[in-house]
Amino acid sequence: MHDGFMNDAFVCLLCKNRRSRWRKYEAELQRCHPEALPVEFGDYHPLKPIMVTDTKTRRGTRKGSTSSSSSSSSSAPADPLSSMLDGTDPLSMFAAASSGETSALSHDGSGGDLGRKKRVKEEEPIGADFEPWSTKRGEILARFTTTEKLSINLFMGSDRGKAPNPGTSAVSEKVRTRLEELDDLEEGSQRELLNLSQQDYANRIEELNQSLKEAWSSDQKVKALKIVIQCSKLLSDTSVIQFYPSKFVLITDILDTFGRLVYDRIWTMCSDPRTLPDSFTAEDVNDTAKETCLNWFFKIASIRELLPRLYVEAAILKCSRFLSKSGIQETLPRLTAMIRGIGDPLVAAYARAYLCRVGMEVAPQLKESLNANFFDLLATFRQVSGDSVQRQLHVQRVEAPEYLTLYSPAINWILQCIAYRAPEQLLTEMMERCKMMANNALLLNSIMRAFRPEFAATRATDFIGMIKDCDESGFPKHLLYGSLGRSLACADPPESERLTILNEAWKVITKVRNAQDYMNCAEIWVEFTCRHFTKREVNTVLADIIKHMTPDRAFEDAYPQLQSVIRKILAYFHDFSVLFSMERFLPFLDMFQKDSVRVEVCKSIMEVFIKHQLEVTRDPVILNAMLHICKTMHDSVNALTLEDEKRSLALLIIGFIRMVSFGRDFEQQLSFCVEARATFCNLEPVLVQLIHTVNQLAMETRRVVKGNHSRKTAAFVRACAAYCFITIPSLSSIFSRLHLYLLSGQVALANQCLSQADAFLKAAVSILPEVPRSISVEGKLRSSETFLLDFINNFLATLLVVPDHPEHGVLYLVRGLLNMVQEYTWEDNSDAKVRVYISALPLLAAMSQETYLYSIPKVDSNETLYGGDPKFLSEINKLCETLIGQILDHLKTLTRDESVRRQSALAFSLFGVLLAHGDLRNNKLSQLSVNLWNLSHKHGHCETRVSVRTLESIKHQAQQPDMAHLADAIQRLALQSRT
Repeated sequence: MHDGFMNDAFVCLLCKNRRSRWRKYEAELQRCHPEALPVEFGDYHPLKPIMVTDTKTRRGTRKGSTSSSSSSSSSAPADPLSSMLDGTDPLSMFAAASSGETSALSHDGSGGDLGRKKRVKEEEPIGADFEPWSTKRGEILARFTTTEKLSINLFMGSDRGKAPNPGTSAVSEKVRTRLEELDDLEEGSQRELLNLSQQDYANRIEELNQSLKEAWSSDQKVKALKIVIQCSKLLSDTSVIQFYPSKFVLITDILDTFGRLVYDRIWTMCSDPRTLPDSFTAEDVNDTAKETCLNWFFKIASIRELLPRLYVEAAILKCSRFLSKSGIQETLPRLTAMIRGIGDPLVAAYARAYLCRVGMEVAPQLKESLNANFFDLLATFRQVSGDSVQRQLHVQRVEAPEYLTLYSPAINWILQCIAYRAPEQLLTEMMERCKMMANNALLLNSIMRAFRPEFAATRATDFIGMIKDCDESGFPKHLLYGSLGRSLACADPPESERLTILNEAWKVITKVRNAQDYMNCAEIWVEFTCRHFTKREVNTVLADIIKHMTPDRAFEDAYPQLQSVIRKILAYFHDFSVLFSMERFLPFLDMFQKDSVRVEVCKSIMEVFIKHQLEVTRDPVILNAMLHICKTMHDSVNALTLEDEKRSLALLIIGFIRMVSFGRDFEQQLSFCVEARATFCNLEPVLVQLIHTVNQLAMETRRVVKGNHSRKTAAFVRACAAYCFITIPSLSSIFSRLHLYLLSGQVALANQCLSQADAFLKAAVSILPEVPRSISVEGKLRSSETFLLDFINNFLATLLVVPDHPEHGVLYLVRGLLNMVQEYTWEDNSDAKVRVYISALPLLAAMSQETYLYSIPKVDSNETLYGGDPKFLSEINKLCETLIGQILDHLKTLTRDESVRRQSALAFSLFGVLLAHGDLRNNKLSQLSVNLWNLSHKHGHCETRVSVRTLESIKHQAQQPDMAHLADAIQRLALQSRT
């Protein structure tokens, strides 16, 4: 830097002789338009078709042949990244390599498991429309619970040891030991766990499942079999009969685990030395694997008790495929016949369900065994009402309807397996056979649950006739109507029968005395009503629900079902004028008296309203109802409400406010905003939206009158400004207040409300000292300087068109802003204040022009008020003198090594301002700009690319007739290499 740069007298001289150059904005704009240049495309373009080589590795190719095939494509555009990868996609190469290696891998561990999964996927004829057992598991465990104490009886091995006979061989010793271990299965010591809660019982079963896996992994196969046998025996225990379905689920999990382990082991043995093909037969299985498989079946056949023998053999039924092609086909009928020996009808029903589940997994095409299981179930169904069952129910104090529901999961599953892709003739035959059964309500319920909804819908009248003929004491009719309602919610009955179906169903439903049972059934039929009928029928249903659920505040125990009713109504009624015209809809909402539930319901209504209300509305019915709903959400906010919840509620209310429009009735719109401000005062985002709405209303008024306000419209826009001026101080966010003060001032200025605009801008300046040095952004503290500088720059741009107040002097808002910036407590080692000063110089230069860059129609800016008055220009020059002096003083302080980078950036910024706005024909000012250029490049911290582009821009400007003096300046601006 030159020696005289920091001389104070020199600085003052430069400032006194400084003046802004005159600007011709329109001519500059024309020069800034880019020139049209011809574009030359090279050989490469991202969208140009390229050649792609597809490499596929194949196994087993002939010797001397290639192992990859290449294909070219030039018709379709390829991924531009392909050109960087030599035409091959790395993921495709990996996949191709993997496919070639898979066949070479031995099926041990996870490799065998992956191969099996792929094979099952290819051969499995069951489609995605079949609901798997895994989806029913959780429902059964949640539904069939008990508070009774449970017990587990396990016959663990005696672990006795005998000294081996020295004369026996190792093979005979191994055989003798295995036989003794099998004897221990029956003769071991008994271990009984009593007084277990339901959760303890489930935990114990899970521990046994883990023990099974550990025993298997440690090569204790007999111990693993022992665990499975003992767990299977538990399924014969019906001492706590209400828990039996859940017990079945837990124990069959262990059986499934055992079946997978055995199959995996035999599959692994088959994979040595070569892998089995995907569709292998028994001829492909080696002798060792066959012997092992046969050994497992022999072990299971030696189990004395029927139930564990049946369950364990069913668990490994898939292994029959290793022995013979027809093994599964021969075994299923035999196992079906074995179930006939089980005396307890509940135990037998679930054994059939497990056999059907295994059958669907291993051989879904064998429908005969499924049908045989169901027909056996029908043949033995009269046992349900037999004396032995009735005595058991009497001892356990279980009512007959509750007992019958225990059969539902098993029968539902059997019927689902049979009905899957079954012909109509078979389904009709099964339905007719159920008609002939006495006390057939349970079977009828399962048929309606398991058969295709279309089947039930087309025969809905027949099913209603069967339901009427059922015995009420055995199985409640409202449950039957509930099952029918589920089918009708998925498929439509004939149109001529719909009203009759609804009337017949509701005659029974409305007579249900128990509020919970009534609500469970009514909830199902609400969807049928909404789907096929008008608001009249839906209103009648809502009235009936209110009538049943209001006494004794029964609704408090049915909130989930009541919420489901609201969701179903909202799914079919998107016209909210129709929805809120239902007399019983709002009284129905009043039943949600628990705060959290009521708010959730209101949120669901608001979400549907925002999604489906496509046009703005002024319907008083909708507005009153939605205001009530939004007020309910707003009033739930308290000191403990999380910020995320507040934000969620605010967004929903804002969505409603945006959909309200009274058209040209602007006064009614403003009145609505006044009411909304009082209603939603605790949610700051809503208040911000209301301020934006009112400002938009003022601008819409200006558009309608085309800027020519009458006395009435002028009073209205002043009322809008008053609304904003009153509301903004209630906001807690300082930056929200700053931005809204500025925005509202701009709106007021556009509407020729000069005093209101002046008040907004003065208020914004007055709260600048309140801006904290750090603010929270997304939960993290960040410096507020960046946000504050952005606001000030926007504010400075607005001040160009704001006329001075006649009583406050020249440039009083500019001076007030700069004074606040001077007094503000900036961060240590911060250049923010100086950056504001640099930003103010272009504003002052623009104010000195005869014609301003932009203006507001019908608002006289300072260009008109002062008309280039020398005193006004003198004030601008004095202010520029002060600002440049402050900037240069600050540059003097940035001489330390850690500060030179900041000095370089500030000097370059000031150089850019002088270049753009200063009159460089003035020698002193030209010298100052050269000195700033040199200072910014002195320590090599200025980006070379930016400097080069700046010089090119100056050279381009120097070619203009009125900018020729820049040519001299260019000669003195040199690029310096970094040191």
